[in-house]
Amino acid sequence: MTDRIRARLEQLRTEADNAVARAEEAEAKNKTLELTVLQRDQEITSLQHKLSVLDADLEKAEGKLNEFKSAQDEGESSKQTNEGLLRKIQLLEEELDNAEKNARETVEKLRQVDVKAEHFERQVQRLEQERDQMEKKYEEAEAKYRASKVELDELVQQMEGL
Repeated sequence: MTDRIRARLEQLRTEADNAVARAEEAEAKNKTLELTVLQRDQEITSLQHKLSVLDADLEKAEGKLNEFKSAQDEGESSKQTNEGLLRKIQLLEEELDNAEKNARETVEKLRQVDVKAEHFERQVQRLEQERDQMEKKYEEAEAKYRASKVELDELVQQMEGL
């Protein structure tokens, strides 16, 4: 009888230890995911900064393009100047195209990072729920352990009384 109680007590201790280990593992995963979310937030901030820089470059390029187009419209007297301005306009248009392309790519990257951040937030929430469930199971196991211990102590006292 005592062996069964000891075996049951040992089984409860093992279950409690396993529950604690799972809870610690869940907390470690939670910390890792929180760090990943923080890194993603930093990436978002960096990409947003890049986007603002690219927007400024785009505005500057558009301003230059407008300047050169107006100079072209005014009809510079020199063909060399005109050809030089046309080349600058072409370069600025290429810069504008590149800036627009970079802006689109940056916006797409931001969208992807937002999607990833939402995914990681959902994972964190799910892991927190799992952690809460594991803590509840641990508390239940601990309560069972205490109840078993009380029963064991009572049984030991009864046996000593015999």
